[in-house]
Order: sequence, then C-alpha cells, then structure tokens
Amino acid sequence: MPLNILQMDPWLEPFKGDLEHRMWEYANTKKRLMGINGRFSEFANGYKYFGFHQEEGFWTFREWAPNAERAWLIGDFNGWDGKEHELKSAYGGVWEIKVPGHLPEGSRVKVQLYTKQGEDLYRVPSYATYAVQNDRWEFDGVIYTPSYVFKNKSPKLTEAPLIYEAHIGISTEDYKISSYFEFMRDVLPRIKKEGYNTIQLMAIMEHPLYSSFGYQVSNFYAASSRFGTPDDLMELIDTAHGLGIRVLLDVVHSHAVKNVGDGLNQFDGTDYQYFHAGPRGEHREWNTKLFNYGKDEVIHFLLSNLKFWLDVYRFDGFRFDGVTSMLYHDHGLGTAFTDYGKYFSENTDIEAVVYLMMANALIHEVRPDALTVAEDMSAMPGMAYPISEGGIGFDYRLSMGIPDYWIKQLKTKTDEELDLMGLWWELTTRRPGEKNIGYAESHDQALVGDKTIFMWLANEGVYYSMAKGQDSLVIDRALALHKLIRLITFSLAGEGYLNFMGNEFGHPEWLDFPREGNGDSFQHARRLWSIAENPDLKYQYLVAFDQAMLALEASNEFLKRTSSLVQRWIQNDDKLLAYQKGDYLFVFNFHPSEDKMLRLAFLQAPTLIFDTDDARFGGFGPRNKAKFADGNLEMRLVPRTALVFKVN
Repeated sequence: MPLNILQMDPWLEPFKGDLEHRMWEYANTKKRLMGINGRFSEFANGYKYFGFHQEEGFWTFREWAPNAERAWLIGDFNGWDGKEHELKSAYGGVWEIKVPGHLPEGSRVKVQLYTKQGEDLYRVPSYATYAVQNDRWEFDGVIYTPSYVFKNKSPKLTEAPLIYEAHIGISTEDYKISSYFEFMRDVLPRIKKEGYNTIQLMAIMEHPLYSSFGYQVSNFYAASSRFGTPDDLMELIDTAHGLGIRVLLDVVHSHAVKNVGDGLNQFDGTDYQYFHAGPRGEHREWNTKLFNYGKDEVIHFLLSNLKFWLDVYRFDGFRFDGVTSMLYHDHGLGTAFTDYGKYFSENTDIEAVVYLMMANALIHEVRPDALTVAEDMSAMPGMAYPISEGGIGFDYRLSMGIPDYWIKQLKTKTDEELDLMGLWWELTTRRPGEKNIGYAESHDQALVGDKTIFMWLANEGVYYSMAKGQDSLVIDRALALHKLIRLITFSLAGEGYLNFMGNEFGHPEWLDFPREGNGDSFQHARRLWSIAENPDLKYQYLVAFDQAMLALEASNEFLKRTSSLVQRWIQNDDKLLAYQKGDYLFVFNFHPSEDKMLRLAFLQAPTLIFDTDDARFGGFGPRNKAKFADGNLEMRLVPRTALVFKVN
C-alpha cells in the first residue's frame, strides 16, 4: 500500500519504517485470520455461531472456554442443574450442545465450567445478548430472541455530523433511571427540533456499575437491561432513523470490567483467556482489564461485536472510547506527546494499532456509510486518515484539547487576558488531512468534581438570577460568553460538532450517579428539561440560539470547509476577531466593556443572518450596527457579541 500520508504530513518521513511496519502487521494479521482473499465481514460472525441459536427442531449453544475440562448449561429452565445439559468439547476450546425442542424464552441461564485446576465456575455466556441482575446483584444471562421488525432505513448524512451525546438513564427529570421508551418518546423529538442529525448513545453495552457511565463493560453483546429490552432499543434506533437521525454507539473495546462472574475476567479460570496475563492485563488507573489485541480469538470476539451492533441493532457507527489507552503500553499516562518520536517508540502497542485498523476496515466494509470517531488525547498522526494511504482509518477524531482550553481560560484567566491568536491556533490546528469533531464540552466536563461551562460562568447565579426580567451582570456575561464560546467552537473546531445532552441550554450543576457516597441519590442524575421550557427563565434563550446556530450548517454545509482556507482578521488588543468560512462571515467582539469597529471590503453587500445580541437569544439588541457602502462593510459591535453574515 502507498504511504500517501507522508505527502500529507512530511514530518512523518523519519518514521516511514514504522509506518511500513504497521502496514505489514495489518496485512499479515488479516492474511493469517482470513486467508489471501478473505473478507472482514465473513470473518466477524462470532455472534452467529456462539451463544444461543434456534434452529429447526432444536436449540444450539456454544461457548469458548479452553481451560475447561467439562461444561454444562444451567438455568431456571432446568432448576440450575445441568446434568441433562452437558456440553461436548469441540475444536479449539469450544463447547457446544444441541437441545431438542424448545428452550423457554426469558429463561435465566449461566454456563457452568469445571476447570483443569479442579474449580467449578458459573459464568454469564460471553455472547449473551441480554442479561439481568439477580437478587445478589450479579448478572444472569437471559435467553432472548428479539421480535422487533425495523420499518425505516438508516438516513443518509449529507451535511456534517451534528452529534447529540446522550445517556438513556439520566435523560428524565424524574428521580429514577429512564428507559429506552421514555427517551424515544420524550427526548428524540427535542433532538430533532434542535437540529442535531446524529445521536451518540452512551452506556448501552451492559455494565454492573451504573455510576461507571457505562465505561466498565461486562457483557459486550448485551444491551443494558436497566433501560429496557433489546426490542425497546431497536425501536428507539428505528424511530430515530424515521426522524432522519443517525445513531452511534459509544463502544468500549479499550478495557473491560474486573468483576469475576459478571463478565469476561477469569471466564475459564485463567487471567489470559481474553486479556493479557499478569500486570500487562491490568489498567492501574481504571482498575479494569486490558484485552490482548494480538490473540486471534480476542480479535474475532471484538470484531464480531462491532458487526453485531451494526447488523442486529442497525447502529450507524461508533465512537471508540479510550483509544489513547489502547495505543500505548503506558496508556498515555506517563508520556507528554511533545514530538513525533513519542508516537513511534517501544511504548506504542502495535497490536492495538492493528486492531483499530481492522475494526475500521470491518465497519466500512459492512456499512460503507458508517461513521467512526476516535477519542484519542495523544493526537496520534494518521488516526483519521485512510488505511489505504497509511492511516488508522477513523472518519473523525475528537478535538479533545478544546474543552480543556476553555475550562483553563475560565478557571485561570480574566476576560481581558483572552489571547485571540492562541484561541485561533487552538481551534484551527489539525492533523493534516484528518477530520475532527469539535466541541466546547462533553460529558467529561459535567462530571462531579468539575463544572460545565455555564456553571463556570454563572456559578450560584444559576439558582438565583435566571428569572426573566431580573437584572444580573453575572448572568448577562454568562449568557453572552456561553453563546460566543459555542459559536466559535462550532464554526472553527472541526468538520463536525458535538454537544452533551442538556449543555446546549446551560444545564446547571454537575452529573453524579446514585452511589454510596451520595446516599444513592438521583438528584444530579437527571436532566432538567423543564427549565429550558419555562417561559419565565432565561435558559430558553440558549436553546433558541443553539437551534439557530445548527441551522447554519443545514443551510450551507460550511463545516466541510477546512480552516486553512479561512480568511481571517484578528485585532488581539481590541479582542476583535473576524473570519470567513464558506459563505459565512463571523465577527466576534470578545472585549468585556468596549464597543469595537471593523471595516471589511466585499464586492456586494453581505446579509446579516443573526446577531448573538438578539433579544430572542437573551441579548439586548438591536445594538450592533452594520452598513454597506462603497464596497465596504462597516460594523460596530457591543461587548461580548457576534454577528454572522451570508456573503454570497
């Protein structure tokens, strides 16, 4: 394969050998697993072989447990006694049974293993598609055959992905865990109305600890039973498709929960069946297990998992969590990525890099229009560059430094200290040829111990000063800067955009799941939709602004224009910034107290699209002035406002 990435990024030339080695390992692994002409989509069918399958006249069940001497299928259908349902040993550590007749739908089941070390183990089947917690707070597998019939095709995405990051459980205002059905009924219409075209669902893969935010997965093929049944999730996705919205799964292949019995840890009594043995298999910071990406059976399990979610649930792609942890042996914890050599060293886990390449190749073979997004804090070169040209194959990477930039600005600097040149560099610097998803904040900034952007801006004012008609300089500043931060991030920070559920209207406070430390309280594990709908509160202004902002992309598709082609004007001392991107001109006055003037030359008069100071956005307009005369657009902006013009 040609390494066109070297022409895109000449700084990689000294590491040509490393890139060639990566490509060789990818090709060699693919050949080893699939043969010369094999296809990923034909290889990644583990979910069609393992687990429960109803065939004509009988059920089959298969499990992989190479350290087992004997195995039985047990459940409430046989009184948890497997003497009549013993599995037979097959090739390569696989165990199987054919059960004549019918296994009752809804039966709770486990596989009992007798190991070579003489231990009796009871495990949830590794390919279980549904699991529920028993009275001991442990999971049981459930025999479940979905019956939902999909009605809608996945919509085609013509504009940039505008992603609404969402968590089913906290999507209600009630003091409880919400459901797939309630999200479909109550939240999907909000997402559609606001103008988002993609949903990123968190915490779908089954996990024993609710407060882990879904990032400590136990059962990789099971849709979380906390929120409902697999059929309920299918209906949610199908309904979203009917609304023209695509759905991404927040997939966690970077690690697994450490629980023994619930998930994969010590499944067959060894610590090396799915994971690296010994310390290499332990993530010391997350207290979780780490997959062995160089093991054929593990690659098969994980690739099959991706195809399963695409095929059975019709997800439209994935946001891969924890990619940095996968890429490096130190998981990115002990390395400052200050030069290219840090990406191509003994610290780099080539097996994990190759797995990510195969994952992307599989996904795009199964669904050429699928979307893949990498969460990588290290900025690995080529992450969102085609495999065929020397990259890892993701469609987008998250612009992860930008939320940190905004939080640092709000925590440590005054408004007068905002450096527009530094801001421009932060928002527009990308890996050459790679597309980014820009965002000002995600769920990470909302977690307990941190604060959202609006909380940094308003603090206790969210409790006492958000009523309409109530004067508050603190809230005036908070509303104004919240809009400016989002507008400039939206328009510059990527070729797509992401927002976390509720942050579009400045959702107050933090996220904290019910846990022992807070008395199992749901107080902060909810979304307060009513404050955004209350006509007497100012949150409504931010909803209206977010909707108007997203409409810019729907009408012009300007996010596809690369930042390097943007014409800009910066007056740092005046805190005045303007730039043209696509057919839009953006003009910002970040100065906290002074009106600012700007004159720009155009062949014809630009059309004002909207003004952040508009009363419908919680501003005090019309105060900003703009006129066109003699080929010049003359503007006067009041403090902390922005104007957007259509120039063609």
